[in-house]
Amino acid sequence: MASGKVRHIGVLDTAAPDPDRLALWGLFQRSLSALGNTDTSFEVRWAHGRTEWLAALADELVKLGVDVLVTAGTPAAAAASKATSTIPVVMATGVGLGTQLTDGASKPNANVTGFSDLPPGVSEKRLTLLQAMTGKGAPLAILCDRGNPSSPLALAETRKAAQPLGITVKDYWIASADEFGQALAAMKADGIRGFVVAPGGLFFAQRTALARIAIENRLATITARREYAEAGCLMTYGAPIRENYRQAAIYVSRILGGVKPADLPVDEPTEFDFVINTATAEALGLTPPPELLAKAVAVG
Repeated sequence: MASGKVRHIGVLDTAAPDPDRLALWGLFQRSLSALGNTDTSFEVRWAHGRTEWLAALADELVKLGVDVLVTAGTPAAAAASKATSTIPVVMATGVGLGTQLTDGASKPNANVTGFSDLPPGVSEKRLTLLQAMTGKGAPLAILCDRGNPSSPLALAETRKAAQPLGITVKDYWIASADEFGQALAAMKADGIRGFVVAPGGLFFAQRTALARIAIENRLATITARREYAEAGCLMTYGAPIRENYRQAAIYVSRILGGVKPADLPVDEPTEFDFVINTATAEALGLTPPPELLAKAVAVG
C-alpha cells in the first residue's frame, strides 16, 4: 500500500543483533514490503539482554515519532507500553496475559497487540519432556529472569504442571548473564538434574553461554526456541519463531492501513517444534528414549 508517505517503524529487541536475530528482522521487513508497505524506514534498538536499557531505548523511539513500535521479548513490550499509550505496539514475541501488559484481569492495553509465547499447556509439555529425558523422580528446576515480567507467570504455570507429575520444581533467578555460572552451580549443588529456561530475550541473547555452562554443570535443559538447541542446549519445545515475525508484519500492515491495535487479538501459536541436540545428550551421558527421538528433530 505504497502511499508516498514514509512510515517509520521502531524496532525494540531485548536480545542482541546476532545472525539469527538479524535474519528474523530481515524476514519481518521483507514480509512487510511484500504486503505493499514499501515506503517504510526502520529505527532499530537492541538491549543486548540488558533489560535495564529498555526504558531509555523505548523513550528514544517514542521521541523519534515512529508510527508503530514492534518489540521482541516481554520486557521490550513492557518498556514500549510504559513509554507510550498512543503509538501502536506490536509484540513479535512476548507474553501479554498475566503480565503488566494487561489492564485489569485480562484486557490488554488499548495500544498493545501481537503474539504470545506462553500459550496454555506449553509449560506442562516442556516439563513432561524434561522428565522423560532425565528420569522419573529426578529433581528439576526453572531458571527465571528477574527483569522479565513473564518469568513469574512461567514459574506459576510450570509449578502447576508439576503437581500432577509428582515433581517439585525449584526456582532459580538471575538478573544478568553474569549470574549464569552461580545459578547453575547452585542447581548442581542442590542435586538438580535438569531445568526449564523461562522464555526471555536475555536467555536468547546469551544462549551459547547458557548451553556451555549447563553442560559444564551436567544439567539437562529445555527451552522455547530451536535456536537454543542449535546453540548447544539439550532440548527445545516451542512455536517456530519465524512465523511470529511474518504475522507481526501482517499486524503492522493492518495498523498502517488504519486498523486499531485493540481490534487485533493477542494471538497464540498452534504449531510447535520439538528439537533435541544429540551431541549435548551424549556430552551429558543421556540416552534419549526412542519415543522422544521419534517425535523430535535432531540437531548437533
